[in-house]
Amino acid sequence: MKKVAIIGAGASGLLCAIFCAKNSLHVDLFEQNSKCAKKILVSGNGRCNITNRDLSTNDFFSDNPSFTEFALKEFGFKEFEKFCQSIGLVLDVKDDGRVYPLSNEAKSVVSLLLSHAKGLGVRLHVDSKITDIKKLTNDYDSVVIATGSEAASHLGGNRDGLEFAEEFGHNIVATYPSLVQFHLDSSVAHKMSGAKLNGEVTLLINNKKNSTCSGDILFTNYGVSGFAILDISQKASVALMEYAKVDIAINLLPSFNAQKLSAHISKLASKQPDFNILDILAGLIPLKIAHGILEDLKISHSTCNEDIGTKLSKKIANQMLNWRFEVSSTHGFRHAEVSGGGVDTREINPKTMESLKQKKLYFCGEVLDVVGRRGGYNFAFAWASGYLCAKDIIRKTKQVIME
Repeated sequence: MKKVAIIGAGASGLLCAIFCAKNSLHVDLFEQNSKCAKKILVSGNGRCNITNRDLSTNDFFSDNPSFTEFALKEFGFKEFEKFCQSIGLVLDVKDDGRVYPLSNEAKSVVSLLLSHAKGLGVRLHVDSKITDIKKLTNDYDSVVIATGSEAASHLGGNRDGLEFAEEFGHNIVATYPSLVQFHLDSSVAHKMSGAKLNGEVTLLINNKKNSTCSGDILFTNYGVSGFAILDISQKASVALMEYAKVDIAINLLPSFNAQKLSAHISKLASKQPDFNILDILAGLIPLKIAHGILEDLKISHSTCNEDIGTKLSKKIANQMLNWRFEVSSTHGFRHAEVSGGGVDTREINPKTMESLKQKKLYFCGEVLDVVGRRGGYNFAFAWASGYLCAKDIIRKTKQVIME
């Protein structure tokens, strides 16, 4: 019986193990943590955005953009759904394409994957950190590196897989945090910590508009978070790594234009003589953010209606719709959901995930230079790449048997 070693019991590693074991291979799955699939357990705030119905290469970032094309076609949503049905995992497909387990619980996903793997005879070794990759390649017929990335170090994220790749002469594309929060160079941002709203964020790189995302924006004691921030973080993180100037412009009220908003402020000031400027803004945005706007503009929050003219109204409106902050850094790998960069995919066979430098050595999941957008895309690539590894290992085993 052919022996397969898989390093890492996350999404790609578990799926690869299941398919290999289903085809009567001896599978040893090594996990450095005491528990498996920790990143699955925390994904989607415990709900597990397990994949996306609509997948294309445009949903991924890499130095080799076409690398994901074959994997997504070979093991796309329909194939993944069929696999889930085979292990009793029912999916809930949302209107926007995001897919969750019907149980709405990440724990159920991990439980089913582990139960199925064990039932097929996968030998699971927890608390087993691999340090000698070359010994493993000598002891096993095939080795799969599914170690993940540096993201979420508190869950075990590290550079092990990259260091293993380097031992076989692989190039590593510089890594960076993605789906991550920002630190801001601001004297007021931390004072708004905990305040949240739905708005629009525009990323500016070297003072040029790069991209705009809508969604929730959460001010924190270090800067800013929220889905709108995570959605632009990949491009921002790359720009910071390249020492570019990175800014964000926050539109607190996308449903207003400057003229409409300034007119609203002026009109309310004239109709409500007892209101000060803070009272007026409190009807539009969270109070902490209103305080922040006024402090940044050096306007007293007690400014009364008789001092709120057209000029001041326009000044406040423009700030609310285009509030600039300099991004000093990201919140780092520890807080990032995923990592960009990794093993150079130009040195990996895109149809099998096998190393082009070392036969029977495979890479799958986040250890590779592939990072997806938010919305289940990173899991989608993990499942697809894990499947391709298993498929090729099985194919080669059958060839050996036939020979």
